Amino acid sequence: MQVKFASIEMPQSGAAVFFVEKDKPFSGLAAEADKLTSGALSKARDVSRFTGASGQTVEVVAPAGMKVDRVVLVGLGDVDSLSEAKWVELGGTVYASLANSGSKEATVLVEINAADTASIAEGALLRSYRFDKYRTKEPESKKPTLQSIAVATDDGAAASAFDTREKVAGGVFHTRDLISEPANELNPESYADRIKELEALGVELEVLGEEKMTELGMHSLLGVGLGSAYESQLVIMRWNGADDKDAQPISFVGKGVTFDTGGISLKPGANMEQMKWDMGGSGIVVGLMKALAARKAKVNVVASVGLVENMPSGTAQRPGDVVKSMSGQTIEILNTDAEGRLVLADAMWYTQDRFNPKFMIDLATLTGAIITSLGHEHAGLFSDSDELAAQLARAGADTGDKVWRMPLHENYDKLIDCAVADMKNIGGPAAGSITAAQFLKRFTNDVPWVHLDVAGTVWSEKDLPLSEKGGTGFGVRLLDRFVADNYED
Repeated sequence: MQVKFASIEMPQSGAAVFFVEKDKPFSGLAAEADKLTSGALSKARDVSRFTGASGQTVEVVAPAGMKVDRVVLVGLGDVDSLSEAKWVELGGTVYASLANSGSKEATVLVEINAADTASIAEGALLRSYRFDKYRTKEPESKKPTLQSIAVATDDGAAASAFDTREKVAGGVFHTRDLISEPANELNPESYADRIKELEALGVELEVLGEEKMTELGMHSLLGVGLGSAYESQLVIMRWNGADDKDAQPISFVGKGVTFDTGGISLKPGANMEQMKWDMGGSGIVVGLMKALAARKAKVNVVASVGLVENMPSGTAQRPGDVVKSMSGQTIEILNTDAEGRLVLADAMWYTQDRFNPKFMIDLATLTGAIITSLGHEHAGLFSDSDELAAQLARAGADTGDKVWRMPLHENYDKLIDCAVADMKNIGGPAAGSITAAQFLKRFTNDVPWVHLDVAGTVWSEKDLPLSEKGGTGFGVRLLDRFVADNYED
């Protein structure tokens, strides 16, 4: 969908959208529209219980006195308390209310500052995404009619503010595309090929195959893919946007399990089809790199994604196996379905060992336990750095990609000690998300580190304010804002 900006004037076609504060009379443009319609908007508001609460909508079709198809009123709630994240959500509300209305174009008439206007445009754009490439017989009645939204504003800075957000939205869409792909289309090898698309934006790429990873001693990562017909990959992406190209980079590492059966520790069949999105952490990292490169972020970044498929077969890794990681530490595999941490162990060690980053942030759909703890509202944040944790919390509050800090402690770490090897890959039934994080911490080599468990946030089984059912793109806007606010020149 196209988003554009225009000067404020009453539209002559399509849909017109006005914002209304809670429990207040129409003012400004909304009052003018009510006058043009001889009070039709007031009547619609009164008979529909529309109070102007945040996110409420009411629609008047073909209003007499105006040439538009329809008028939509959108509630603001208490305008003085609206956060950036709420303004973005309101933009999503505008799109969702009109997507299948029959109108092909809409004009949003706003009288607010440039940043909030850009937020509305951003939300509308984010909500317009659809993953429909495999739908061949979708009825026309199910397809959106809305093709463009014009945001009419007197603040000329809004378009400039939106330009950066539009590029970041491109990264969000890229992440959604990757997470939505079925595993027969996105395997470790084809995924690595798709990441090469980022080279057109100036991202430097390097792909390590199984032969090279074997030379490096990455048997923790390689063990996960032993049962797959596809070769495991480690893809390294570099964006050198800082003025000093040799300045110490920041780093992101993603878990990319393109399908997770659980391996020999086979998952139950119910809902296993969802495990196509077990590469969600890597999808966020790839989308972030696209966003940073597209907007020419002034920072040096190195990102690594470990791409594997976890399948049961005669060659698959077994419970009871012991593997040696690149770090030299040994791991007893008690459960082959605790595989993401094995991938990250080598990817993280390689990243810190080769690139010496200021910090590492890993992202993974790591544990079902985090969903038990936090549901689908927050990603779990684990960190040994109060500074990084605080910066991410602020970015989450601003963007709406919310995080919640979880504990780390030596007593949890003891739960993964092992009599057979240096550690075991699960810690037992209690504190599953925490012991998984403690496992990863053993591979940071004291580099400041954050682990984001995004198992509850990368996919939704219902429509959300900024996305349809499916891949959410969670994390791209969070991390882009984190970088922009704290680490760019």
